[in-house]
Amino acid sequence: MGRKIHPIGFRLKITRDWDARWYAEGGKYRDLLQEDFKIRRFVKKLGLRAGVSRIEIERYPNQLLVNIHTAKPGILIGRKGEAVKDLRTGIEAMTDKKVKVEVTEIEKPDLDPILVAENIVDQLERRIGHSRAMKRAISQAMRQGAQGIKIEVAGRLAGGDMARREWASEGRVPRSSLRSDLDYGTAEALTTFGRIGVKVWIYKGEILKQEDKPEPKKDVYVTP
Repeated sequence: MGRKIHPIGFRLKITRDWDARWYAEGGKYRDLLQEDFKIRRFVKKLGLRAGVSRIEIERYPNQLLVNIHTAKPGILIGRKGEAVKDLRTGIEAMTDKKVKVEVTEIEKPDLDPILVAENIVDQLERRIGHSRAMKRAISQAMRQGAQGIKIEVAGRLAGGDMARREWASEGRVPRSSLRSDLDYGTAEALTTFGRIGVKVWIYKGEILKQEDKPEPKKDVYVTP
């Protein structure tokens, strides 16, 4: 089962929480969902060089809380917080609500599957060999403390006439275990030969109970 569906959706409310936390019904749900997509695209566009991984959105009656997980908070915050203020102003204009923006630093980017996938995509677009890019990402993740990692690339690899799929892994990657702390991310490389898809699974250990999971130390910047 764990091999057939999305690894994060498979573990929701077991080892992973939702990235969007709000409730609505009918047409209002549709409108708010489309608004979430716009906010995520807007944040990703402004934080293109900041290494943005996750964007969590919480909605309250008159306020919107956006928590951005990034590997380079200094770029996203800007000098004296100017960049993050522009970000907040843009989201407020988009939603017509008061917005609070929090920036959380990712201490180990090599253990974040979305950032790892985007790093491999960047190398593929610069015409670096896919095998070399995968081996480097695997060695860096294992050095940072991952218990297992799997990377899969698919497309016209190395400019081949036919699309194919290749993968590399190291350590354990238990995709069917609900208690496994397994993170997942994807990205697409736009090359001259077409699109190349990249999937990354990173296994960080087991979580037996949600309350037993220690709270990671985070550097959080809150807009005034």
